[in-house]
Amino acid sequence: MNVEGVVGHLFRRSAGQMVAAITRALGPDHMTLAEEVVQDAMVKALQTWPFQGVPENPRGWLYRVALNRGLDALRRDAARRDKLLLLPPPDQIAALPEDADPFADDELAMIFMCCHPALTPDARIALTLKGVAGFSVPEIAAAFLAEPAAIAQRLVRAKKTLVQRGVEFEIPDPVDARDRIDSVLEALYLLFNEGYDAHDGDRLVRDELCFEAIRLGELLIRSPAVRTPEVHALLALLCLQASRLPARLDENGEVVLLRDQNRSRWDRELIGRGVRHLSEASSGDRLTSYHVQAAIAAAHTLAADDASTDWEYILDLYDRLLLVSPSPVFELNRAVAVAHVHGPARAIEALLPLLEYPAMRRYYLLPAMLGGSTTKSMMPRGPHSGTTLRSSCRAMPLSGAFSSENAPPSTNRSRRRAARVQEDREFSSVRESGGSAEGDAVRAQP
Repeated sequence: MNVEGVVGHLFRRSAGQMVAAITRALGPDHMTLAEEVVQDAMVKALQTWPFQGVPENPRGWLYRVALNRGLDALRRDAARRDKLLLLPPPDQIAALPEDADPFADDELAMIFMCCHPALTPDARIALTLKGVAGFSVPEIAAAFLAEPAAIAQRLVRAKKTLVQRGVEFEIPDPVDARDRIDSVLEALYLLFNEGYDAHDGDRLVRDELCFEAIRLGELLIRSPAVRTPEVHALLALLCLQASRLPARLDENGEVVLLRDQNRSRWDRELIGRGVRHLSEASSGDRLTSYHVQAAIAAAHTLAADDASTDWEYILDLYDRLLLVSPSPVFELNRAVAVAHVHGPARAIEALLPLLEYPAMRRYYLLPAMLGGSTTKSMMPRGPHSGTTLRSSCRAMPLSGAFSSENAPPSTNRSRRRAARVQEDREFSSVRESGGSAEGDAVRAQP
């Protein structure tokens, strides 16, 4: 058995749950300790399982080791040690089946604690990615286009703020929970995107991160406090996007263009879930970017083939999306739909104003589009669910018109990596120079 693979799987699936459970017992002031003891348990597993074998219930084993390490660390502090008794007994956890979710309430409480309004929006998302999703500091830095040292300091300040404010580890009442939901959804969006177009590692796609984002979203849906149309809209988008993962890479690990994907390999169960969530999202009176992007994703996913795509409908949706969330990247994606509906000349007219954005001029896909849009056949085709970028210019790609699924076949892995590095530098400088006003989203990922 591949011990590293088992531990890696458990880290992504269970680390956040265990950190949440131990943080509940120790309090927010010991969140760092909870993270450390869980990491220590993972390291111990890597050291011992190759020789002793993988336990029958590895998750229960990890939880028990982490719990004992936490107890050892706090042995001299009787008051804190007593709090450990609030945790579910290790034997009870070990007896549960692997698909049980004994820490669901703890995870929800952890999510909302990390997104407390006392923290800045960026700090909320960074803390959620670290404490709930198990992101490393370098992974968070890549998502924020920031230096790892800066992210590490941001996390330290955020935890200190929680301690100073005496923030409780609890699921807030419905009013407070809904005040925090936007930050929670953004964190899940970033988590999914890191899996859909990974920054770290040799793989272009890390599907385990995509499905972890969906799992956490489903966890939110189960809570009446935040069972809102916005949550359903995000889940619709994520499920529809994830449904294409089985066909997204070829045998060499390279991205397959949407028009070349074997649609019979798409996950029909996920498509069904996405459509159901989209239906649930239609209630309420707030239209979000997630709603419109999910509708665009559905238009592509439900088309029988590439030729059956309803481009007029997609163009209309892009017009609505720009009203909800103005972005030059959405305008760039919209130009593809314009080309299919009105022809390449109109697409060029739509693209030219984007040259006013210095960062867009340096984004290689814009000049590539301008150079290749003289004929309709050169226009990228595929899913145009858009690239959502927040006012802070963080990249949240999903499957925009210029995502890796729609890049020309010659755009190989090394070129994409090199382009991303250069792009990160350029768009980071734009953000630092003040180009992050509301609606002035100027970065997209290939």
